[in-house]
Amino acid sequence: MPPRIPTSSASSSQALLLNQFSELVISPRLSASSSHHNGLITATANSTFQTHNNSQRQRSSLSKRQFSTTPPRQRLTRQRKQFWQWLETSGAVMRDATQPMNYVKAVGARDTSEDSRDMPFPLNPEFRSQSVLSDEAREIIWKSVVEEGQPIKVVSARYSVDMRRVAAVLRMKAIEKRWKAEGKPLAIPYAKAVQKMLPITQLGQVPHEPINDVHVHSYTMQQVFYPTSESREFTRGDAAKAFGKHIMPVDHKIRIPELINLEKQLAAGVDRNVAEEDFTKAALESEQKLKEREANRVRELEEAKTKVDTGRFEFRIENVNVEELVGRDGRSRKAVGWRYGVPFNDRKKGMVKIPTKVE
Repeated sequence: MPPRIPTSSASSSQALLLNQFSELVISPRLSASSSHHNGLITATANSTFQTHNNSQRQRSSLSKRQFSTTPPRQRLTRQRKQFWQWLETSGAVMRDATQPMNYVKAVGARDTSEDSRDMPFPLNPEFRSQSVLSDEAREIIWKSVVEEGQPIKVVSARYSVDMRRVAAVLRMKAIEKRWKAEGKPLAIPYAKAVQKMLPITQLGQVPHEPINDVHVHSYTMQQVFYPTSESREFTRGDAAKAFGKHIMPVDHKIRIPELINLEKQLAAGVDRNVAEEDFTKAALESEQKLKEREANRVRELEEAKTKVDTGRFEFRIENVNVEELVGRDGRSRKAVGWRYGVPFNDRKKGMVKIPTKVE
């Protein structure tokens, strides 16, 4: 068996060969007196450098395109081309909004009336934008109720704004003024941007919304044959009783029933100023009665509770009648969980779902 070269000598010889090769490859220049073999070595070194650079470029390109192998499309799609054509012709007015509610209209649409102004989507004509109150209108409502002390019903009837919206304006204005006093920032740019996209109502120009909408009960949607005398006057109250004893007449269901007496007085020839004064007094009295009724209800609820103060906690104990709270079958509207839905018995586990007897 031939003698083996020691490990130390083998490693030293390999290092020597690598150093010699690196000197040949890395040296940028050779002397002018180099032989033909030196020229071959230079050519070999250049080719080695080119091969190394090409391999690096390939690796970098592969690393960059490792998630996609499809070259990007440089040409415009048909939809994008049509969009730019529209933006340069009939859609040029959309670049700079010169007026509020600058909605996109269908190109070549025939309907150019005022009715189509509040239609934001050309392909959905049933959807219409709802008007919002301007800042000046909300400030007028705030001053009329809070500073002047006018009843909410009077303000609602005067400016044709629903009572619920008037109450919402008062709450929001109270928060706004409190935040201003505390130095908190307001989202004024956002509010202005929203007002540019929606129609705005100024008080005194057009009615903002109907204020006498009445909820239609399902019992009144059926046809009823009710015998009555021809000599007897059949009123709206009689019609409500014909549909059901628990149905209220329209005169009591509207939010501002005092308007009926106002219209009756005007129809009877009473002066408008006198009729409006009577309407204001009636509205003020009804609001005072409502406040007293609500205060009595809250006081009765507090008196029905037994409070035990331990210094750290206050326990509030209240007597509860289960039958009145959840009903006999547990499905009363006052029951816990009624808002989120109560499962029927046939959906419960273990319930017998097949008929057990024939009647």
